[in-house]
Amino acid sequence: MSLHRKLFSMAIVASMVLLTPTAAGASSAGHDDEPRRLATGLSGGAGSTIGPDGALYVTETMSGEISRVDRTTGAVTTYATGLPLALGVPGGSMDVAFLDGKAYVLVTLVGPDIGGSHVVGLYRMDGPSTFTVVADIGAWAIAHPPNSPYAVDSGAQYALQAYRGEFLVTDGHHNRVLRVTRTGEVSEVVAFGNIVPTGLAVRGNTVYMAEAGPDPHLPEDGKIVAFDARSPQPREVASGGRMLVDVEFGRGNKLYALSQGYFPPGNPHASPALPNTGELLLTKHDGTFAVVADELNQPTSVEIVGRTAYVITLTGEVWTVGI
Repeated sequence: MSLHRKLFSMAIVASMVLLTPTAAGASSAGHDDEPRRLATGLSGGAGSTIGPDGALYVTETMSGEISRVDRTTGAVTTYATGLPLALGVPGGSMDVAFLDGKAYVLVTLVGPDIGGSHVVGLYRMDGPSTFTVVADIGAWAIAHPPNSPYAVDSGAQYALQAYRGEFLVTDGHHNRVLRVTRTGEVSEVVAFGNIVPTGLAVRGNTVYMAEAGPDPHLPEDGKIVAFDARSPQPREVASGGRMLVDVEFGRGNKLYALSQGYFPPGNPHASPALPNTGELLLTKHDGTFAVVADELNQPTSVEIVGRTAYVITLTGEVWTVGI
């Protein structure tokens, strides 16, 4: 087995060992409403988006499905099936975004370079169980390796964000943001050192990006940065969150970050934070964070509608947090 395969296999094993059920509801800090479980039973929650119909859509990495979650009742229905299955955690269908009414899915860590047989890239859903590979991001990544050290040639893409009729994609392993078009073109927007870019949000022409920070994902390395994708000059917006995995705007242009939680030093790369240590954070004007909700169980993604944040967890649950 090659070094690349060994590293990836170790991460898979460690990730599965750390996945545990939620023991209890998380507590909130400074808010009246404690987090409440809206839905459960998803096969490994990862990315999410609000669809054209106002429902919550969640990718399920272990089943290759996308589920539709009714934001009022919590009812879960299958929206799409047949996507490549994850070889481990992370991997598979990582995120979903809608553009002109069509669902596009980011699929990662399923390629031949790590023992898989599928395309690492952007998939367009054409029907409930049919799709078209729009862009082969893995092939592009292999042909255009990053300047920073890496172990997986095709990268480990994390987040998908619609932007000006195209898409932005973070690669948390190759430490860069890519632009991907609906005609299959892939290009680099901006590259970083070892900062582990994760979630994305957009306001106008400005892109906001979460950074998990390098292993062991210390709080001082958990940041939100902002840049214009047309001429990126990243600037720091806030720092101090452990292992940040997403960023999202709420009412009044308030900016929130999602912390997956405490990552024990020495744990294998790509393994998740410890259970029930995640937090939903509010960015303050002084560049720090205030805790909105804590004890979240390995959260991966957040969407905000009105006064409610919808938090997706790696264990396949959706929680609501009043904000």
